[in-house]
Amino acid sequence: MRYNQKAFCDFLINPAVLPMTDIYKFLENNGIHYQRFDHPAVYTVEEAERLCPKMPGASIKNLFLRDKNGKRHFLAVVGWKKSVDLKKLNELLGVSGLSFASPERLQKYLGVEPGSVTLLGLIKDQNHEVEVVIDKQLWGQALQCHPLVNTATLVMPADGIERFLKKTGHVYQTIEIPERK
Repeated sequence: MRYNQKAFCDFLINPAVLPMTDIYKFLENNGIHYQRFDHPAVYTVEEAERLCPKMPGASIKNLFLRDKNGKRHFLAVVGWKKSVDLKKLNELLGVSGLSFASPERLQKYLGVEPGSVTLLGLIKDQNHEVEVVIDKQLWGQALQCHPLVNTATLVMPADGIERFLKKTGHVYQTIEIPERK
């Protein structure tokens, strides 16, 4: 495949114009290592368990959330089995009315569709409007991330995740995200 130099130059000026297929080029150009696993489209972690090959790293789910007024947006990254207590998470984040953001907001801020929510979507968040919260239980592990589509998974080591966040200019916090009982 021939690489489009103009598209890459546009991306260097504004990464939000990055075509989905070029996420790989961004990772490679920034020395971010990954293992790629292709699979059928999956929309839930339960489907992923059934349809995806066995992969190293932590299987995660990414929750794209907003506060009551829609002024703050969060990407919460937790282990796939964790059921998050949003009321307690409200308190930890100092917000009220935390709920799932709409598909329109998901597209606007992360450039992905429902079922493809991913840390890698932060490449589209040029204004750094999405706050990143990673469950402490996951930090330091390789993570499984969709490459902006849900037909593949990239396993990225912890230092690769950290490098990606740094290269996109995203500050993150690791907290014990509360579990619903």
